Amino acid sequence: MAERPTTVTNLLADLPLGAADEVVSVLVASPGLRVERIVSTGQASPPGFYYDQPHAEWVAVLTGAADLLFADETAPRRLVAGDAVMIAPHRRHRVHWTASPTVWLAIHFGPELAVSAGEMVEAP
Repeated sequence: MAERPTTVTNLLADLPLGAADEVVSVLVASPGLRVERIVSTGQASPPGFYYDQPHAEWVAVLTGAADLLFADETAPRRLVAGDAVMIAPHRRHRVHWTASPTVWLAIHFGPELAVSAGEMVEAP
């Protein structure tokens, strides 16, 4: 079997700084796993909206800053470059604020994570 060439991806290159919405790029996806680069340019979750995911998520801020608010906490947590947090399944949370730009690395995982055939992306 022939080996595929190794590709280097710079997560901080080609940032879509003029986008009106967050830009989510799926880097790797397979059953039970999805790795995303998310670029925020001042976006936040809509008022009253909380994510409630059936799978776990580990998220890191690569550059920028953000406030992440959990439904069971009274104040948002400030995340800065280098900070990471593990979010358990069904732990309701929202993005309260982001600096422009903020680049996130999000890893969604677990048997509950559904990945459609159209999302399947092999590691470069």
